[in-house]
Amino acid sequence: MPEIAEIARAVHNLKRTIVGKTLAKVTAVDDANIFGKVGTSGAAVQKALSGKKVLDAGRQGKYFWLILSSPPHPVFHFGMAGWFHVRGDKSGHYRQNGSDVEEDPEWPPKWSKLTLETDGSPSEAAAFTDKRRFARIRLVDCVAEDIRKTSPLKENGPDPVLDKDIFTAEYLEAKMRKKHVPIKALLLDQANISGIGNWVGDEVLYHAKFHPEQYSDTFSTEQIQKLHSSIYYVCSTAIDALADSSKFPDDWLFKHRWGKGKKDSTNTLPNGAKITHITVGGRTSAIVPSVQKKTGPVAGDLKKEDAGSDGEEGAKKTKAKRATKSKKAAAKEENEDYESALEKEMPKPSVSKTKAKSAAAKKPTKGKKAAVKEESEDEASAVEEEKPKPNVSKKRKAAVVDEEEVKTEEPSGVKGKKTKSTPAVKDEPADDTATTGRRRSGRVKK
Repeated sequence: MPEIAEIARAVHNLKRTIVGKTLAKVTAVDDANIFGKVGTSGAAVQKALSGKKVLDAGRQGKYFWLILSSPPHPVFHFGMAGWFHVRGDKSGHYRQNGSDVEEDPEWPPKWSKLTLETDGSPSEAAAFTDKRRFARIRLVDCVAEDIRKTSPLKENGPDPVLDKDIFTAEYLEAKMRKKHVPIKALLLDQANISGIGNWVGDEVLYHAKFHPEQYSDTFSTEQIQKLHSSIYYVCSTAIDALADSSKFPDDWLFKHRWGKGKKDSTNTLPNGAKITHITVGGRTSAIVPSVQKKTGPVAGDLKKEDAGSDGEEGAKKTKAKRATKSKKAAAKEENEDYESALEKEMPKPSVSKTKAKSAAAKKPTKGKKAAVKEESEDEASAVEEEKPKPNVSKKRKAAVVDEEEVKTEEPSGVKGKKTKSTPAVKDEPADDTATTGRRRSGRVKK
């Protein structure tokens, strides 16, 4: 996903191409996701931009916008795979292999959603593309100075580079003390800080020597000051390089983190430190275990008394989750107790000692299989027939009880002769005396 540095690169490209010029031709392909989910349409955006002069371009975190000669102004978010291409220029951003995207000679490029063409000769052209359709293009009807005071910008936290007077170490500490979440999750939350995504978050935590799973409210003031410095260093360095990864420092995690799952990948830093990957908050995180040590509780092992007053809200949530798990365990135990009680209420088979030994011998142990086979068919059949059936309804249990009252002698001492044992209780027709010689109750017909 394009992050703070990629947004800076896109704004830089727009400023050097279409800013200061009039939009002579605007084409918007209506898309229910990109336009519709933010309350507008392709036709409305096309109408609002056509014939307007582009005065400037601005940004905050992962959002950026064009300032037109009159409102409304378009505000953009790249989502997962959006980008602004410039005709005839290598304007692409980095990909996971660290290389820039070569510009597609086709124009407008594939997956274009909005194309802008200026007047003049030669004219400039820029195209907003998004294959995955998570990007958003909306119209903000306000004066240019109020764009950042309007939704969705006003709901986002300060930009760590543009808003240095707001994003201070004290601001960061206050946010971390109020939250009870893994520090990686806190950095990715745009309501706290604008612009930090997955790779920037990992780079920041590596430089600050923070483990991504450790709770945000468990760090010392000194550690938080170090984290604040790392955020500014990583973000400002990446922005100055306009997201050109070839200009990033060689010791950055970014340049060596992309080998996960690839054959012959070393996944190590130049100093030999090993890079591993874990999942934090549903996102894959690259970490260096030899550097990023846990200095406090991590997700799953912080108790309420450990959280302190600053982590009280998070501790309550943790307690609620544990209570839910306890209820599920209690329900399972209650169900098992019920099944056990039902089993005890069912009639016990009258099996002789010899037959009981035979039944015990039938337990699935490899060494006793031969012994079980040697038991007489009479005894094996009797034991099998006399076993109670599980989950029997009240009517069927009554039939079984009645059947036990009828004592029949089984012939013994005759090896190999099969006996006629009581059949298992089944759903039988109303009158089965013609086929079984017994009534439904199980008593012998006279």
